[in-house]
Amino acid sequence: MTLTQAYEGTYQGERAVWLKAGPYEAAVLPEIGANLIAFRDTKRGIAILREPGENEMDAFKARPFVHGIPVLFPPNRFDAGKFQWDGETYHFPINEEDRGNHLHGFAHSAAWQVDHFSADELESRVTLSLTVGEGHPIYQYMPFEFTLKLQYTLSEEGLHQRVSVRNNGGKRLPCLLAFHTTVNAPFMPGSGKDDIRFKLTIGDRWQMGDDGRMLPTGRFQPLSEGEKKMAEGTQTPFFESMDNHYTAKPQNGRNYMELTDTRAGVKLIYDAGTGYKQWMIWNNGAEIGFFCPEPQVNLVNAPNISGLPAEEIGLIGLERGEIWEETSRLYLIG
Repeated sequence: MTLTQAYEGTYQGERAVWLKAGPYEAAVLPEIGANLIAFRDTKRGIAILREPGENEMDAFKARPFVHGIPVLFPPNRFDAGKFQWDGETYHFPINEEDRGNHLHGFAHSAAWQVDHFSADELESRVTLSLTVGEGHPIYQYMPFEFTLKLQYTLSEEGLHQRVSVRNNGGKRLPCLLAFHTTVNAPFMPGSGKDDIRFKLTIGDRWQMGDDGRMLPTGRFQPLSEGEKKMAEGTQTPFFESMDNHYTAKPQNGRNYMELTDTRAGVKLIYDAGTGYKQWMIWNNGAEIGFFCPEPQVNLVNAPNISGLPAEEIGLIGLERGEIWEETSRLYLIG
């Protein structure tokens, strides 16, 4: 029988909900953006996600993008903080000052509500939600009424994530979402850079402007030979510095990242749903230790890009009462 638990506790002094099932444990931080800050295989001493060190919690809270699984809503960069939607222009704060952009939205640092947590003989689970309406701090920038809901379920089959966006108001809601998932690489104790290979189900690479602001032109550029190896699964995550944006191209019906430790014979699978039409990848200047394969609904700066089909760039809108939903899973093989 699987040993399962779900309970409220702390993580480095912060309120946390802990889940345990079989060899796995996970912790989520409701008051820091519902960040799934830890996912571990305790039997083998594996920390799958990058976690803050004991003296890094203040830095993590100030910039909660490069640990755990931060929620980005709306995600990535917006030119000059402008967000064009249904004939209106909304203004977000410029928080990437060197490039003059707004970066990563508002959900990653907001306080979420814990709706429910429980465990049975097979799995443990927690459901969290963020409801925005008039009077909420996010409403001043995004004057829409909506609810984001996250459910994490832990079992012997790993970590399952279910996310939904619901429009509670009368205006059409922009449904733009991503996860800045931060994976340890290598993730196996005792392994090094030469022991890991990864695969990402990418299609085309979006070209960025030549002004250094990391905003797409709306055109594609050819994949390099190194990037082609990413799609084949024969590349290291650190073969070059990456802050790249690609279309997703599922393989065998699945949209996923696969990180293989060739020394230990263990494989980490990050199976994102096919509702994520884009992949971002960032590897911290090719410095070994971690990288971020980021499933994303929309093209960077999508609301401000004209001339491309909304479906192609993930510019999704929800009418009153409509719900967008997708699932992902993280697990180990071997």
